[in-house]
Amino acid sequence: MKVAVYCRVSTDKDDQINSFESQQKFFREYIDRQPNWELYEVYADEGITGTSTKKRTAFNRMIHDALLGRFDLVITKEISRFARNTLDSIYYTRQLKQRGVGVFFLNDQINTLKEESELLLAIKSTMAQEESRSTSSRVKWGQTRRMEQGVVFGRSLLGYDVRDGKMTVNPQGAEIVRLIFHKYVHEGKGTTVIARELRESGYKTLTGSPNWRNTVILKILRNEKYCGDLKQKKTFTPDYLTHQKKYNHGEETFVLIQDHHEPIIGRELWEEAQREIARRNLNGNTGAGHGNRYPLSGKIQCSVCGKSFVSRTRERKDGSRYKAWRCGTAVAEGKRHLDPVGHLAGCDVGYQIRDEVGMEMVRRSVNMLQIDNDMVIDDITRIVLEAIQDSQSSDHRAIEKLEKERTQLKEKKKGVLDAFFTKSISEDDMKLMNAEYDRRMAELTERIVDSKEKEGSGIDRTVLEHDIRRRIGEIVSGKTASDSFYGYLLDHLIAYPGRRVEVHLKGLPTTWTYVLENPKGIGCCTKNDS
Repeated sequence: MKVAVYCRVSTDKDDQINSFESQQKFFREYIDRQPNWELYEVYADEGITGTSTKKRTAFNRMIHDALLGRFDLVITKEISRFARNTLDSIYYTRQLKQRGVGVFFLNDQINTLKEESELLLAIKSTMAQEESRSTSSRVKWGQTRRMEQGVVFGRSLLGYDVRDGKMTVNPQGAEIVRLIFHKYVHEGKGTTVIARELRESGYKTLTGSPNWRNTVILKILRNEKYCGDLKQKKTFTPDYLTHQKKYNHGEETFVLIQDHHEPIIGRELWEEAQREIARRNLNGNTGAGHGNRYPLSGKIQCSVCGKSFVSRTRERKDGSRYKAWRCGTAVAEGKRHLDPVGHLAGCDVGYQIRDEVGMEMVRRSVNMLQIDNDMVIDDITRIVLEAIQDSQSSDHRAIEKLEKERTQLKEKKKGVLDAFFTKSISEDDMKLMNAEYDRRMAELTERIVDSKEKEGSGIDRTVLEHDIRRRIGEIVSGKTASDSFYGYLLDHLIAYPGRRVEVHLKGLPTTWTYVLENPKGIGCCTKNDS
């Protein structure tokens, strides 16, 4: 019998008990003592959490080899080393069992090729999963308390070195930070311009790159650490099983300590920078690296350098404002030229496209399409109704799935009692499992009730169809079509030299070419059928 070994080893080099060499020696000696056993391979993942199998390269390779029939049995130390996710444990052991491959958990003495193994595996896996949840909660609680005491969790940043939970000023980086704030607040420059000037002056980013981005500049301007404050828990991990981090938008309480460390800039300057960011954002100055997105955003390509056009908000003589789009390279680097180190930089496409002019070209192109309005209305109405019906069917299937899952939990509760009476598990384990199953059943019941209420709030199909047809008809005829509607139909624009702009709509081989006569107007149009 060919036997594979799976172990998850610690990254702590002082931890000799769990080291790869120690585990490998143990498993080799164990397999040598078993008659007719032959070691196939030792699969080991180093320092990766056991609550998810997605990032465990060796684990996934082992499963792949097992399904190809390259060995007959997997041995591992315990369930928590194999997977702390109950669903993963059951899923993979079932999958392997169907191919005749067993999993033997040494400490738990569970062999998945035996009939009674799945119940014990489910119980032990759920206990391991609950242990992982408890550990995660304890670690999270401990980290929060340390944050409140001023311990810094995070990496170094431009201007500060972070070591052993403390921040110290880095003089070279601090000089660049002060320069950025000065240029933004006192010189009134945008983030794109600042990024270009830093690049041309030879300043390096935190990683040593000469390529500054406006988004990096804006992130520095918004960082409260530079005025001496420490704000932590900007990201959090909502699910201890996946360990995926998310930005904290108020889901958890931030830990904020004012005057925590030596500031690089004064608080007054930092607050003035925040007011300036808000002012420019309010005025729609997306060229400063922030602001709202528009239907043309990211969809105008420069034929000369390949970069996307970016927007700028301009002011007319009468005080009113308008939005225009320019080549991103030309904005960041100016006209075509050699930079101080001899590299060719900049772009000479040489004109801007006003937002209303760009949208007018898209509207004209759409209106030139030869379409049967009634047929379009019929087709879209049918698609929308089918989507609604599929959604309702999906809701019904979801309810059936939830009810099935609740029934399975009831059966598992009975299995826990049977395991307790046959002395397979202790009384404490039995109570822990029952409490967990009760909690999950309560959650399922609540979700079933909510889903049934949603399913019961249906709308008369005839009324719904009439309303959908009316709304689609208004859009197709152009009566209520918004910029966002036309923006959705647009695939991209290509800006060529000579003020020539090509319009490409989604899914169509036809293109339309316009020549801009002046900033406000559109000249001739040429239709090109591929």
